Amino acid sequence: MFYWFLKFLALGPLLKLIFRPWAEGTSNVPREGAVILASNHLSYADWLFMPLVIPRRVTFVAKAEYFEGSGIKGWLQKTFFSGSGQVPIDRTSGSAAAGAIKTQLRLLSEGEVCGIYPEGTRSHDGRLYRGRTGVARIALEAGVPVIPLAVINTDVVAPPGKVFGKLARPGVRFGKPLDFSRYEGMEGDRYILRAITDEIMYEVMRLSGQEYVDLYAQDAKKREREAEREAAKVAARAESDEVWDEIRPE
Repeated sequence: MFYWFLKFLALGPLLKLIFRPWAEGTSNVPREGAVILASNHLSYADWLFMPLVIPRRVTFVAKAEYFEGSGIKGWLQKTFFSGSGQVPIDRTSGSAAAGAIKTQLRLLSEGEVCGIYPEGTRSHDGRLYRGRTGVARIALEAGVPVIPLAVINTDVVAPPGKVFGKLARPGVRFGKPLDFSRYEGMEGDRYILRAITDEIMYEVMRLSGQEYVDLYAQDAKKREREAEREAAKVAARAESDEVWDEIRPE
């Protein structure tokens, strides 16, 4: 109930008034029945604007810690995350990834719409990164279609590392449903899972217009940090050599 209050009476109308979000292809989202919405991930604001442009509830999984706080602050946090369409990851599955899959399979079995970010984390530079195969496994095990979609300009509204950036019109572009029923029973084949995931990410790339990088986002961030550290070492050595050239005797 609180979800619909936020979406249609409290937060939703305010976001629409200020940002005027636009949408394309909303007719591709079925009015009922389980479906996966697979999106690029540019900003923490993605999960606010994407559900705003379609009438159905979209549910995401979130860290269980968001739902376990104590006191008034804990209650407010739990209420907000629950009301904004987030559910805690099942922690009985041994790992966060397994718990997230288990939770999403349960939701889909109940006819829900699950939002998934195959990249696994927000893009730090606006490019689209390689998708994790969990989305493919869930689609096959649940036997549901996947709708690729792209959020646009949310990283302008709320850039990585900032609460707010610039006033811009965010948008959401929905693609046509992808049916993977031809791979039924093959969710244990990693090559099939990779092929399905790559097909989904290709459609997301086509819808978003982003440059695609065939690396996991976490690996790309790690490489950049290593390159920055190496550059800092080179600069430090160069500065040290320059100082030595100035003070050494002729």
